[in-house]
Order: sequence, then C-alpha cells, then structure tokens
Amino acid sequence: MKSVTSRDNPFYKELKHLAGSSHALRKAGRSLLDGVHLCQAWLDLVGQPVHCIVSEGALANPEVAAIVDRVTAPATSLPDALFGALSQVEHGIHLLFLVETPRPARPDALVQSAVLLDGVQDPGNAGSILRSAGAAGIKQVYCSPGTASIWSPKVLRAAMGAHFVLEIFENVDLADLIRNADVPVLATSGYASERIYDVDLSGPVAWLLGHEGQGVSDALLNMATHRVAIPHAGAVESLNVAACAAVCFFEQLRQQQQA
Repeated sequence: MKSVTSRDNPFYKELKHLAGSSHALRKAGRSLLDGVHLCQAWLDLVGQPVHCIVSEGALANPEVAAIVDRVTAPATSLPDALFGALSQVEHGIHLLFLVETPRPARPDALVQSAVLLDGVQDPGNAGSILRSAGAAGIKQVYCSPGTASIWSPKVLRAAMGAHFVLEIFENVDLADLIRNADVPVLATSGYASERIYDVDLSGPVAWLLGHEGQGVSDALLNMATHRVAIPHAGAVESLNVAACAAVCFFEQLRQQQQA
C-alpha cells in the first residue's frame, strides 16, 4: 500500500477536487463510496474499485482491515488529518473507494417494473427511494434532468448500497419513455381518486414519482395510465415522497406474491 503524507501530492489534490465537486465526479465518470458499508457492498456486488483510500488510523479497525485485505486494486493510506478533507461523513470510519460509475445500456423500451423520478430533488429522498426499490425487487430507475445527482455521496449514503443492484439511467426524457412504455405507468398524486389498493399490480408497472413540493408535472400526469393515491387518516396532508414510494413498491410486491 502506498502512503501519501503531503497535501501537495498530485493524487491527493485530485482526490480532494473530486470529493468537493459532484460535477468533477460526473465529468470523470467516477463516484466516491464513503465508509465500510458501501465499500463492502461494492466488493460483494460489483467487484474491485479503481482505488482504495484509507486513513492510517482506520487501518486498526478490524472491519476496515478485512475490506482492505480483499482489495487487489491500488490502495493509498493517508494521515487522518488529510483524509478528513475528503469525507462528508462526520465521525465516520475513514475508508473510501473511488469507482467507475456504472453506465448500463438503456433499453429500447420500458418493459419491466421500474421507478421514474420526475424532479425528486432531495438526496435523502432519492436515496431512500432507491433503497426501497432494490428491497422490493425493482431493477430499473429512470431519472429526469431535474432529479438529484443520483451518484452523489449523499444519495449513495441514503441508498445504503441499493445502487449496486439497480440499473440507473440519468437525464432521461420521461415523456418519451412513457410514450413508448409497454407496461402501465402509475403516477402518484394526492388528488387522485383511484386508490393504490384498487389497482392490479400483479404484473410489471412503472411508478412515476414527483418533486417533493409540486408532485409529478401536469404533462406527465396526463400521460400516465393511472393516477393513484394512498389513503391516509389524520390531518397530515400527504406522505413524504420516499414514504409514498415504499408503500407503492411493497403493495406491488404483496400482490405479486399472492398472485
């Protein structure tokens, strides 16, 4: 393992640039995985990183040491003070993977269950939706240009490794996707009269989820096969979009398992 101790080291300066700029990461086609859970999930589900970066202090942690032992890619250790400038996790375990961001080939048409994110901007919500989708067995996620940067560190942390079991497509024209879909498209809306529990979800469907405040755009709502609502009691006006997504995905899973 190589040791870097200077802030002026070219590799360290490049890492710091990447860690501080989602745009730089996207331009490089790479992502940073921060912490034991994400790094271990990557090794288990995808393979080797481009580079492993660990702090000198973290090497004494048995979990970190076990992961580093599995890495055959280049690895670099940093003093704790230098590593701290790379991580957005306060009081986290100092382990990073630099990885090539997966870019799967986009299918010609929507033919299986999927999630369509129309301007979901909060990274925590986006990550939670991905996590629920992965847990419910949904394989594809399509993101409109206004959606949160799906491979950003905050979304990655919220998704807890779900990225690695999903095919994720960014900057998608959702109108074109819906227009050519071979599965029903269900748009969630607090104003819909049709309840989610009254729709046949035993086959593949595409879930269309919208912006936290504005919901799904009117143009896309008008293209959906169904507009569905989740009935709820009490004075709260509506569910958070991530909570709504979880209810939808697992109602579909329930119906599929009973079919």
